[in-house]
Amino acid sequence: MLFLGQHGFEALLARELQADGLTVEETGPGWAGAEALPGDAVPRSIDELCFPHLTLLAPREIRGDSVNALAQQLADYFLESLRGERIDAPWPCVFREAAEIPGLGRRTAGVEKAFHELLKKKLNRVAKLAAPEMPRGAGQVRGLFVFFADFGRMFAGRAAWRGGQQRMADDPLAPSRSYLKVEEAYAVLGREPAAGETVCDLGAAPGGWSYSAAKRGARVVAIDNGPLKGGALDNPLIEHRREDAFKYAPPAGEVFDWMFCDLVEEPHHVLENLIAPWLQRGWCRRFVIIFKFGRTDPLALLRTVRAPGGVFATHTANLRIRHLYHDREEFTLVGDVRS
Repeated sequence: MLFLGQHGFEALLARELQADGLTVEETGPGWAGAEALPGDAVPRSIDELCFPHLTLLAPREIRGDSVNALAQQLADYFLESLRGERIDAPWPCVFREAAEIPGLGRRTAGVEKAFHELLKKKLNRVAKLAAPEMPRGAGQVRGLFVFFADFGRMFAGRAAWRGGQQRMADDPLAPSRSYLKVEEAYAVLGREPAAGETVCDLGAAPGGWSYSAAKRGARVVAIDNGPLKGGALDNPLIEHRREDAFKYAPPAGEVFDWMFCDLVEEPHHVLENLIAPWLQRGWCRRFVIIFKFGRTDPLALLRTVRAPGGVFATHTANLRIRHLYHDREEFTLVGDVRS
């Protein structure tokens, strides 16, 4: 299997795979290769992994010294794999390459173009249905997924598991870059705030997450002693309360549809003194939370978060923990609170 993640976090990607019982055979910029499973088998724990963004299941390694040679081998592989399969709807045909290798993007684009030309000659109808983007959300998907590890070496697979991470479009009214993280988190969870829902944003300033919810019509209580800016400032759907997030509690009997939390604080302190009370007392129905791992070992922090009998295991459902495309030294948790 080939696991693709964020460049700069390859060591953490490999450590997480090893902790999950996989044998990591090779790593490169933004990727790690691990022992293959039979056919298109999926590890039972694959949806629990944090650092992979996309996993190619049982990919084939293809080598060649030119664009045409690589494209021809890729076309042969794809056509062979199509035997007995009918494609009548748009299907993902996604090409990616290892990060930080100068010129590799041009090689990838060249092979992609040559492959599509070959496919049109053989199966024009199938070629017209190819979509260059990964479907939104998390889960297994079938199509063609190609990853260039170097100029003469690529991996191609028909089945992949997507973690849900993806690059998001910025909004000029968003007060901060953190807006992109919560937008991406919605894709991982598979839902987003809706008109008429309520959101409590703990540590809201300068208001990127509050703005994201309000632009969808949700009513937001933004808790932070700091000021709001941009599209969050004076927004009629955002009530700004200058309070300490650790001391705030909803009025008796009130349950928010969403709880947001993105604080620059030590993660165990946030977990024990802020997140745990919210989950234990059922003050929200679902959540988006970021833990900054900084000086904390992220794998140890993941073990704490996932611990049997811990607050997340006891009080939440559909928990997903992801190192997002827009995350740095942090990871994001989304899920539902058990009623």
